Parts: sequence; structure tokens; C-alpha cells
Amino acid sequence: MNIGIIGIGSFLPDNRVTNIDLEKRMDTSDEWIRTRTGIEARHLAEEDMTVADMATRAAERALQSAGVTIDDIEAIVCATATAPAFPATACVVQANLGAKAAVAFDVSAACSGFIFAMDTAKSLMDSKGFKKTLVIGAEKMGSLIDWDDRSTAVLFGDGAGAVVLGEDDIASIDSLVLGSDGTGGKHLYENEEGKIVMNGREVFKFAVRKMPEIVLEALDKADKTLEDLDILVPHQANRRIIDAAMERLHLEEEKVVMTIQDHANTSAASIPLALAEAVKSGKIQDGQTVVIAGFGAGLTWGASCLTWNHATITEGNHL
Repeated sequence: MNIGIIGIGSFLPDNRVTNIDLEKRMDTSDEWIRTRTGIEARHLAEEDMTVADMATRAAERALQSAGVTIDDIEAIVCATATAPAFPATACVVQANLGAKAAVAFDVSAACSGFIFAMDTAKSLMDSKGFKKTLVIGAEKMGSLIDWDDRSTAVLFGDGAGAVVLGEDDIASIDSLVLGSDGTGGKHLYENEEGKIVMNGREVFKFAVRKMPEIVLEALDKADKTLEDLDILVPHQANRRIIDAAMERLHLEEEKVVMTIQDHANTSAASIPLALAEAVKSGKIQDGQTVVIAGFGAGLTWGASCLTWNHATITEGNHL
């Protein structure tokens, strides 16, 4: 029996902020943002909405999708870089859901975090015999925005995505690739004032080089090639980065999931949000080979080759 994704859910705050809205707040324009990033809008949580609130909503929907209850979950692993250091967001989610028997903890690998969390959850299943685990990516990036820095303020949004891992005849995690390079940490970090600082040029160069590499590595580790790839779900950081990866991999746009225009960069929530959107729209179908790939502060990177089956989005368990 394989271990794969058997349920998926997502959550976006109601507060949708367009580029036109930002024009009223800072020295920028819709045209400037769209041409440089591909972003048209983002969702920003209200002040009283926490990372754990969003993570809980996404988790509830993933459980519904999988057709399981919280009592079936033996571990909760949450990827986040924007929640309070303690207690762990996963522990708050555990309490919110009443998951008394589940191990719960967070991992922090920025925009690569969801893949790190998925690797960790699968390792627990392999080593401890857990049957079902809950993996979450949740961020409140709006809390780190410096509204005086238009180069970063326009890039980020808030949200959460979650998956349930479990045994399945077809769905499987066929490979996992992780990596880090701490010497690049100076290019993207949170400063002493709690705001994002980014060397956009260096991050762009790193991402354009690393994204195609890890996609190919994930496929190779799964004994597959680009010809086997049905859908690529990349981290939604910048449209130009995704376009460059498509060009280097010679991928048609129809094979690539793009949500940057509506979600902006939601860090660890980016990939599960995009994955959920692709499932909801029908872009991802049962039996397909799907690669998810991300990169982020650290610097970190991660990718996974998946075989998809059954995990669906129904009315009420998405966004």
C-alpha cells in the first residue's frame, strides 16, 4: 500500500486587496505590479485572525475531503514562518480540532516549508507506523509587510492549505527532494523590526536556476522523466520565475498551475493553495503525475513527485 495525499483543503481570508487598492495606499500602480510579478490581487487577514485560525479552517476542509475524522490523525505538522514561536501553530490546531492523540509540531523553511513538512510527516508514517497525518502550510505574510517598501509590500498574501496523508492503492508520494544553503540567508530575511528584507535580484537568479533542477531531480528519483509529467505546481512567488522555469523545462503553460495572479506569494501556504485550486478546477485528474516544487528564505528548496488519486475538492471545503 502506498502513502499519498488522500484529502486536501484550503482557506483564504475574505479581505481581497487588488493592485488598484494598493495604488491608493502607496506609490505604485497596477501596471507596475502586474508586469513585474504577475500579481493582480492578494488576500490579507484581518488583525484578529491568526495563522492558527487559517490553518484550522484549511485542516477541517482537508479532513472532510479525505472522509476521515480528527480521531484518525496521528500527527499534525504545520509549516509556517509567520506564527508566534510558541506554542506551535500545530499545537493550537490540535486543540482547535480536538486531536488529543496526535503528535503536533511546526517546521520552518519559509516558502519551501510545506514540502519539508510533508517529508517529515511521511517519515513519521514510515518510522512509527502512523496511518494518517495532517500536513499544513499557513502564513500571515501581511504581518511582515513594510508598507514603505513597495518592492516587497506588493508581493505577499495570507492563507492556508492542508493535506491528509494516508494509505492508498494509487495515490503516492513517489519522491522527495530537500535542500538548504545558509550562505544565501542574507538575501531574504526578517529584520529586527519584524519586516521582510529581500535582495530581489539574487533571489530571482537563485529561483530561476534551482526550480528546473529540483523538478528534474524529483522526477528522476521517482524513475520518471519530463515526458511523464502531467502537471507542475510551482511555488507562486513571481510569474517571471515560473515562466523562466517553463522555458528551461520546455513545458507548455497547460501543464503548469498558476495562482500568483489571485493569491500573490503566500510562502508555505503557496503550494497547497495552488494544488487545491488545480484540483477544484479539474486541472489535476486521478492517476496523473504531479510535481510540486518550491524555494524560499534560508535559502531552502524542495520538490516532490506525486501520483494523484481521489483527493477532491467539494463545495464548502475550498477557499
